[in-house]
Amino acid sequence: MTEQRAGQILAVHLPDVDGLCIGCRRWWARMSPYPCYQAEWACRWHARAATWRFLGGDS
Repeated sequence: MTEQRAGQILAVHLPDVDGLCIGCRRWWARMSPYPCYQAEWACRWHARAATWRFLGGDS
């Protein structure tokens, strides 16, 4: 999985005014509270990639 894909997931899985995930409702007709599993995973992946770059692991 690339950082670009994680960014795409984060761009779609956003909180709605009622606190539910917009992406889960739109894609799977599933009412799930935000942050959903996909948003949590993408946030963790994004943080790992940023830490890796900060520590000089990816040029």
